[in-house]
Amino acid sequence: MAHAKTSYVCLPCRASYKQPYAGYHDHDRVCPRCAEPLIHVGSAFAAPKRRDTAAWRTLSVLLHAGVRFHKSCCGGPGYRPRTLSEVRERMAYARATGEPFAQALVRRDLP
Repeated sequence: MAHAKTSYVCLPCRASYKQPYAGYHDHDRVCPRCAEPLIHVGSAFAAPKRRDTAAWRTLSVLLHAGVRFHKSCCGGPGYRPRTLSEVRERMAYARATGEPFAQALVRRDLP
């Protein structure tokens, strides 16, 4: 039986790679195209199309805020914003309330 795989992303190349989970002796993952370090995003990740620059910018904001796409006990990773306008709304809410950015970004509804 094959080992489970998870997703890694290279933001400069806008590429996603499924690779086995890191083991004890594994090294840091690097992009095969540009040799930059890959970011572990989780097994519930679905990559946008390479030409969809807005979606990759949104993804970049999420990843830099520490948001990942790991499965939870109930299925998927939960809510993640898909557009830059949703990201802007949540970041403005975080600034106004003092809530951490990562927490505001995964909030489904804003009060």
